[in-house]
Amino acid sequence: MSEKKIWSLQNDKRTEEERNVFKPTGKTPKNNTTVYLLSLAGVFLLVSFFMTQFSEKILEACLTDTFCFNSKDNVLVYTLYVFLNIIIVVLAIFGAYIFGKNLADQIKK
Repeated sequence: MSEKKIWSLQNDKRTEEERNVFKPTGKTPKNNTTVYLLSLAGVFLLVSFFMTQFSEKILEACLTDTFCFNSKDNVLVYTLYVFLNIIIVVLAIFGAYIFGKNLADQIKK
């Protein structure tokens, strides 16, 4: 009987070092969550600034009866106001997702 034929795309041309390149190193991967969150916050801040700048109307918001600001005179304060509103909406959507996921897991049980 003949030997069993083993098919390889490289025809066993790789060296042992080249085969070991993809073996696990034992190092834990970096946790980039904080970098991603800070980058996302920066993008939201930039978007809120551009939304304030490209608005044709002068927009006004009042937090209390005596503390009002508009998008023309108080650009930084109004940008932070829009940024915080975007963050609140994103956190509300994320919270609804987590709540729905937990509720679905409870119903499945």
